[in-house]
Amino acid sequence: MDIGAIFILLALIIVIAMYLAQPYMERRVQVVSDAELELSTLFAKRDQAVSALKELEFDNSLGKVPEKDYPVQREALMKEGADTMRQIAEFSTDGSDQLEAAIAARRAGSGGDDLESLIAARRSERKKKSSGFCPNCGHPLFSEDKFCTSCGKKA
Repeated sequence: MDIGAIFILLALIIVIAMYLAQPYMERRVQVVSDAELELSTLFAKRDQAVSALKELEFDNSLGKVPEKDYPVQREALMKEGADTMRQIAEFSTDGSDQLEAAIAARRAGSGGDDLESLIAARRSERKKKSSGFCPNCGHPLFSEDKFCTSCGKKA
């Protein structure tokens, strides 16, 4: 082998090794807020309660759970799931109130009707461009289309 080929091969190996090692060299830290962590924990508790309830129902249908214990266990699991769902709903309403306030502030500041009039104008403009459907495949066609964009048949 020629010495130039060896150097090129060695350089290629180094570049590939650096490319493959790049994810291990970068330190990406994902910051999670306390609220997101608590909400994630609540979703996990909800999923755990639902799973336990399904397992209890299945065990009851197989006769593995005594008849006197089943209602007590089911009631405890239902209460736990309901409490968790209530806590999740409290998180959801807090976020939606902030979102609603931000939307109201934006509409008050920039005039929400402007956005709606732009959307209406865009829809009417698109309707003017439409000229029907392809007779072959039924795909919508525009007035400037000479061929169907779906099947290629001449319009």
